Amino acid sequence: MSGYVLEFGQIDRGQAAVVGGKGAHLGELSRIDGVSVPAGFCVTTDAFQRVMADAAVDEPIDRLSRLSADDREDIGELGADIRAAIEKTAIPDDVAAPIVEALGRFGADGGYAVRSSATAEDLPTASFAGQQDTYLNVTGTAAVLEHIGRCWASLFTDRAVTYRLRNGFEHRRVGMAVVVQRMVAAEAAGVLFTVDPVTSHRGITSIEATVGLGEALVSGLVNPDVYQVRGGDIVAKTVGAKQLAVHALPGGGTRQHTIGSAQRERPVLTDAQIVRLSALGRQIEAHFGRPQDIEWCLADDAFHIVQSRPITTLFPIPDAGDDANHVYISVGHQQMMTDAMKPLGLSFWQLTTPRPMAEAGGRLFVDVTPILGAARTRADLLGMVGRSDPLVEDALRTVLDRGDFIPPVADEESTWSLPGSDAPTPIETDPAIVDELIEFSRASVAATKRRIETKSGPGLFEFILDDIQELRRVQFDSRNIQAVMAGIDATWWLNEHLGEWLGEKNPADALTLSVPNNVTSQMGLALLDVADAIRPHPEVVAHLRESADDDFLDGLATLDGGPQSRDAIREYLDTYGMRCVGEIDLTRPRWSERPSALLPMILANIDNFAPGASRRRFEQGRREAARKERELLERLRCLPDGEDKAAETKRVIDRVRTFIGYREYPKYSMISRYFVYKRALLGEAERLARAGVLAERDDAFFLTFQEFHEAVRTNRVDRELIRRRADEFAADEALTPPRVLTSDGEALTGAYRRDDLPVGALVGLPVSAGTVEGRARVILDMAQADPEPGDILVTTHTDPSWSPLFVAIAGLVTEVGGLMTHGAVIAREYGLPAVVGVEHATRLIRDGQRIRVNGADGYVEILA
Repeated sequence: MSGYVLEFGQIDRGQAAVVGGKGAHLGELSRIDGVSVPAGFCVTTDAFQRVMADAAVDEPIDRLSRLSADDREDIGELGADIRAAIEKTAIPDDVAAPIVEALGRFGADGGYAVRSSATAEDLPTASFAGQQDTYLNVTGTAAVLEHIGRCWASLFTDRAVTYRLRNGFEHRRVGMAVVVQRMVAAEAAGVLFTVDPVTSHRGITSIEATVGLGEALVSGLVNPDVYQVRGGDIVAKTVGAKQLAVHALPGGGTRQHTIGSAQRERPVLTDAQIVRLSALGRQIEAHFGRPQDIEWCLADDAFHIVQSRPITTLFPIPDAGDDANHVYISVGHQQMMTDAMKPLGLSFWQLTTPRPMAEAGGRLFVDVTPILGAARTRADLLGMVGRSDPLVEDALRTVLDRGDFIPPVADEESTWSLPGSDAPTPIETDPAIVDELIEFSRASVAATKRRIETKSGPGLFEFILDDIQELRRVQFDSRNIQAVMAGIDATWWLNEHLGEWLGEKNPADALTLSVPNNVTSQMGLALLDVADAIRPHPEVVAHLRESADDDFLDGLATLDGGPQSRDAIREYLDTYGMRCVGEIDLTRPRWSERPSALLPMILANIDNFAPGASRRRFEQGRREAARKERELLERLRCLPDGEDKAAETKRVIDRVRTFIGYREYPKYSMISRYFVYKRALLGEAERLARAGVLAERDDAFFLTFQEFHEAVRTNRVDRELIRRRADEFAADEALTPPRVLTSDGEALTGAYRRDDLPVGALVGLPVSAGTVEGRARVILDMAQADPEPGDILVTTHTDPSWSPLFVAIAGLVTEVGGLMTHGAVIAREYGLPAVVGVEHATRLIRDGQRIRVNGADGYVEILA
């Protein structure tokens, strides 16, 4: 055979660079016993490269590479020019000859499917499904050659170019092969997923089926039959309303025709065929070693497979090391950071947690199976998560309602307990306790900072491992946990009791305005003070507006007011520079490492606030909280037993204002210590890079802490492991972690189950009372944030690093969050109406739309 043509029997899955992803999978499929693949061949990427060289499209491809995925008009124009050039380029005779020969062997008069097969297609991390073109029932040699040219050109359709730009694939590095495959006179066709495509349940196969060719299904012309099979049994069957079918014409091409009413109502496949096709899917899945999206057709009661590609959107299942059932809760949803973490960050977090966590998809999960198995701990867990995030509670109840998934555990065998519940006596309401805890944490971090300066090499890693025990002692000290839980419990008490006695919704929101010792809200207010220091100096302001690099502080020394402005920023970084977006991942760049991340917020504060805004805002919140307290106590005194109720409520108000601000400090202390560790570890990574052990410093982030330690000890590292980990991290970044995940791979999102909402409202969890209307600012990257006063921030999640933005907004909507997560706590302290846990908010709300946020009842209305 020529280097330009390979028959399926000559191809295996390792030849994607030659025949593209689709071609490689078809070749591999043809090698599986019992799997029928219609005969055919692939026109290789070498043929494509020959034609591309003749088409002379290097210059427009270079221009295309400089565009972003949002440059739609330019993509359309350049793509059209490139496609036209390719299609009008004649196929060289030495390329066309082996294609014609192959057609002669398979039957030149037959009908063929001519299908694009790009080298960046059907990959384990990106499917590229539907990005290039397919042509069905092409007849005649000339027509096949013409459609091969069209397939080559389809590498530059708008959708294919945009997909590559969004997913980081270089246009020049993607080659195009073409699959030429004999058509099957299909009586039925469809798609088989070897997992449930809705829930990701790995034990369920889902089949979609329609009459005739699968084109009717792919094009959305019909509602197909849908069958689900589990363990060899059909567990669900829906017969679709199939109005149309697509069939091949004898002379080439296809046509639609209307399906008779009797046939519409009949299932496309018999039960026996459904079970047989499901088993075939499982066989193919086992061969490729991962779940598959399979295209099939049926002729004369025989199934033929015309494509199989990996399903790339599934969230992976934690490896539990056994075959038992498990239920996992996402840690990221509690920490307000659902992004993927790098191996060093994951392993470091594991070292500091009270118990081991499961890992999957670059995220962390807690296995709650034994907690759910015991009646006592089950009730405690459901009560705790229900208060914080009702979606998690609902998802867990969905699993429990099945009855047989969670193995029972005796109460005495479950050792888990609610945080703070095992304290011998309640902590007293004394502000001095908080002051002592803060001073203790500060002194502990300062001691670590002094001691680590003398450590290097393997000794540094041993020191960090020892010091982490001190971190854990501080974090999980009983008084520390008691202080945190005292504020949380007081919040719940006020909302429950004042709701019952006075009909007040979430009164703790107003009562916790401007509480003392909230380091996260202080961080936002302190940036207003930085703006005050800079605002009087126009040269400095102009310099900051023009700066984009992290060395902008160096340029301040010679400007009028520059030294004072520089000192104000540095003082802020000394206190808060260890923070950043996604700060629980040690590998994320901190503000001290990338101070330019603060510039948009500093400039927004300069533009939007008058001097002294920080002090005024805090005092206004304190006065409002005091006014709300007086109002509530007066109303309580009018009730039966009112004096007793008022006295008890006053005690709890004092308690919540004493402790709720401290809720934020333990994480601040931990992140401060993380940054001390990180700076020392980066020194070791730089040494390894200078020695040539690492290709670059940040490659160390793709090693676990233990592997990093070993690399420093031996001066050796597995660079292939680092490369593979980097690729895996890039794939993990594209995944969306579920709130709750089972060992079957089922992703459960939960539901609010409410029927008291305005029509069209988006439901969420109310976390900060009040109602506000304003312009929605959908912001996914804090570095690009530029909200104006009165705007409502809509984003996926907010960790403490987002807090400086809160001083400039009027309301908050997030996709992830709970009653006691950071964004909710700071929204209440700043008096911002907020609704969190709004599924798909950043997709359903468009940037610039006018919306109304009801922070008391937990919903968002899109007004215009």
